[in-house]
Amino acid sequence: MSAILDRGSLLFASVAVIGVTLLARLGAGRVSVSFYTPLLVLAVVYVPGVLLLSNLLARLGGLGMVFQRDYAPLLTCTAMAWSASQLPQILAAWTAPPPVLLGLGGLCGLYFAILMFFAVRTVFGTTNGVAAGVVMLSWIPLVAAAFFWAPISFIFRLLASPFFLFFVIYYLGAEFSSLGTGLRGRQSFRRMLEAAAINPHDGEAQYQLGLLYQQRRQYTEATRRFQAAVAIDPTETDAHFQLGRMAREQGRPNDALAHFAAALKLDDKHSSSEVHRELGATYLALGRHEEARRELALYTGRRTYDPEGLYYYGQALEGVGDSSAAREAYERAIESARTAPRFRQRYTGRWSRLAQKQLRKIL
Repeated sequence: MSAILDRGSLLFASVAVIGVTLLARLGAGRVSVSFYTPLLVLAVVYVPGVLLLSNLLARLGGLGMVFQRDYAPLLTCTAMAWSASQLPQILAAWTAPPPVLLGLGGLCGLYFAILMFFAVRTVFGTTNGVAAGVVMLSWIPLVAAAFFWAPISFIFRLLASPFFLFFVIYYLGAEFSSLGTGLRGRQSFRRMLEAAAINPHDGEAQYQLGLLYQQRRQYTEATRRFQAAVAIDPTETDAHFQLGRMAREQGRPNDALAHFAAALKLDDKHSSSEVHRELGATYLALGRHEEARRELALYTGRRTYDPEGLYYYGQALEGVGDSSAAREAYERAIESARTAPRFRQRYTGRWSRLAQKQLRKIL
């Protein structure tokens, strides 16, 4: 999916869907004029539905902005995923008996769902849970389309009319071409970064490429790029910080400590002092509660309304046996989450729930 985003083409993906559909019709012993229907269903029903679900579950931003930025990349990945998932069934249609085809159809549907999981995760940078939730709910727009299939099929036939297409291209060509700017913009940005990364002295380009891979959850490549940035410029604080965060998330606390210590030495207030929060959380993972308490006390003194930092601080206080102060920290975490801006409440809600759970244990 990452390679599709970097080098894929929406035109090629669309032609692939049409070609696979024609092969499927020929394999079934009939040719239908509705060879364009799967592509239209993907473009008009399925992909907008997946995009809307992803925005609802992951809070990606304004729907208009997300649609302009991510529609073409998601449609390209979805079209390629659908084409790939249909190929086994098409090959079997020429030789296999109908019962085998029925079972193979279910497997192809499962394969498409798996591919879509990776597509959602790569395009939007969501967590595994959100990507799985989006894929599991993505049948909803398809069911809605099936329920209203009569008027929708009429619209599809209208869309396929050469006369209608002529007027659409003539009057709305610029608007439709702008839908592809999201994919073209991503690919242009990637090419510029790769060109800049050729310079052996440009650590910033390596760091930006690392962020790109990190957003796609390609952590091995992201680590390699961040390490390259640090090798070029040992004072690249951002790269040290991101290496520490990935190491902590991957269960390598000792590696995380080394990178956070390097970032802290370079800039005590890096990332709005979040380096202290991450360092404190790493000490907690190692069971070093007093050191965690020290770092998190400093962080929550500077960032008094961060629910995540307050929750970790409460855990550190519990670890050193100060239950009264821990209760206060958890209460502050809950209050901070409750009063957070609306667009952040989905993120802060997690720390509020964890703080409430811990609060019930020590009350």
